[in-house]
Amino acid sequence: MTGLLLRLAGPLQSWGERSAFNPIRDSAPFPTRSGLIGMFAAAAGLHRGADLHRYRDLEFTVRIDRPGAPLTDFHTAGGGLPKDQTAATSGGDHKGDAVVTHRHYLADAVFTVAVTGPGDTIADIATALQRPHWAPYLGRRSCVPDEPLLLRPHVDNPVEELLERVPLSTHPTRQPRHDQDTIPVEFIWENHPDPLPQNAVALTIYDNPTTFAQHNRAHAKRQLHRTACHLPARLAADTTTPVFQRLFAYMHHEEEVPA
Repeated sequence: MTGLLLRLAGPLQSWGERSAFNPIRDSAPFPTRSGLIGMFAAAAGLHRGADLHRYRDLEFTVRIDRPGAPLTDFHTAGGGLPKDQTAATSGGDHKGDAVVTHRHYLADAVFTVAVTGPGDTIADIATALQRPHWAPYLGRRSCVPDEPLLLRPHVDNPVEELLERVPLSTHPTRQPRHDQDTIPVEFIWENHPDPLPQNAVALTIYDNPTTFAQHNRAHAKRQLHRTACHLPARLAADTTTPVFQRLFAYMHHEEEVPA
């Protein structure tokens, strides 16, 4: 097994947990497995009905650098036009009325993700993300990612990198004090640490995609654990060294994160 590291950041993100269209378009508080696999499949140029078996053995560990602020958008489509010029319903009809939805987003969130899996699969994903067939997005097409997206295309132990080396994109209100050696950061684990910390919270989420077929999307459930880990305070960006400078240094394999 090997892996790669992603940094998911942007003005808005939205990681829906429900595959069916409904008036409330939700967002999970962290990147979903379906959203990440969808990103990889789109970058590789796979069509919606493609076999997703190649991604079955991937394992995701999410570090919540900045959880972001919830945001809801009142959204309408169509209305005030002849029926044949309005948005179609799921049954193929045209109501003539506006389709109204409330779309949920995370504003100013940052997640760093360790993706672990077979070496050939990781290499294919990294190549696709470096030269994507369709542009990556953070859950919805309107949610454009910041750079850098792909921090490193190959690391032997990406989870250890999250815990020890990848710079934190923290919020100014969560800067460590000068006398702090560590800073608490939340993680989402598919394969939780052993032993499981006492502060762990078990989660069940239906976001494991079996098919992205347009009229037959299907997701299975998976079990996760949410924990708080104490990371070295030196990983947190400070006012004298911008986070992008620290990330650039990390991406170019410098041994020490600038302080």
